[in-house]
Amino acid sequence: MIKNPKFIDAHLKRSESVLIFLLPIRKGRPYSSSMASAPEENPNTFSVESKLLPSNCIPTFSNSALNSTKFLVQFLAIKNGKAEIGGYGLSCLGNIRATCNGLILLDNKVKKGGLIVLNPVTRKLIALPLGTLQPPYNESYGFALSDVTGEYKIVHLFRDELGFVSCEILSLRKKAWREVNGPAFGLFGWFGYEPVSAIGALHWIPQVDQSDYIVSVEVHKERFHQIPLPKSCRTHDRIIEMGGALGFVTHEDINRIDIWILKGFCGEIWTKNHSITVGSIIDMIPYFSLRIKGDIIFKRDEEGTLYSYDFQQQDLSKVEMVKGCMPTSCLPHVNSLVSWIDESSDLHD
Repeated sequence: MIKNPKFIDAHLKRSESVLIFLLPIRKGRPYSSSMASAPEENPNTFSVESKLLPSNCIPTFSNSALNSTKFLVQFLAIKNGKAEIGGYGLSCLGNIRATCNGLILLDNKVKKGGLIVLNPVTRKLIALPLGTLQPPYNESYGFALSDVTGEYKIVHLFRDELGFVSCEILSLRKKAWREVNGPAFGLFGWFGYEPVSAIGALHWIPQVDQSDYIVSVEVHKERFHQIPLPKSCRTHDRIIEMGGALGFVTHEDINRIDIWILKGFCGEIWTKNHSITVGSIIDMIPYFSLRIKGDIIFKRDEEGTLYSYDFQQQDLSKVEMVKGCMPTSCLPHVNSLVSWIDESSDLHD
């Protein structure tokens, strides 16, 4: 692999957004109709969990890991109105918790409660130390790059038995969790929406419905903010990253979607950037924005199919699946050569 940081950065800037997801691998005979079309395991597939163990060690996992479904790590790329499934020849047992610049945060099934950072393209990975253990419904992970220091940080929010939301942050340079002051009490209703990285911060929609604000944490200063939204956020509305800014995509009525933009923390305000009026779009959920082309990708709630809105043509069109089928759960991602260490040096983990 080319390790020149200038090349890696240039490659990242030219790489289009994809959706990354996990595809269950079939073990023997399919045990349900949903697994009947699942692929069988290829013996040449790179196993994340096996890579974590010493080369002279026979892979042994806990009972819970052995009973876990094994997954292929795959991605969905959208180009010219068509979507196609691609793969990395990579398998894992853990769920994808967050993504950032081509790196993904995985559950570590070798160590209960642990996490793994992995670049699925280069297959470089590292196991992280244990943080605070909480059930998935009581926690949320964010993954972001500090524009000031150039270090990757993982933000872990979790709710205790009294309802207080605490926060710990891990820098991939220091590889140790640190407790920081969390958001004010009562701001979070749930952790169901994935955080969005934009304008130097991670942002959460904190309520299932009718959120009047978002909760944000500055990646560099590690301070939390409550940012009012231009209008109340409903169940089909979302925040997404758009060209480096933070976008708020909201359904104004059955035939109109408004797009608001926030460009920074310091004195910036939400400005209405665009309105989409193309028929009945009340159930269109904004998924993410393409990094290069700029189109917004929507998912129709009932159908589970994707639609692409072209700003230049002012046209909303259905994305055609030319290979594979639409995954049920996926995260925005980009295929890159990025690492969390300086690849130009001779340092190795």
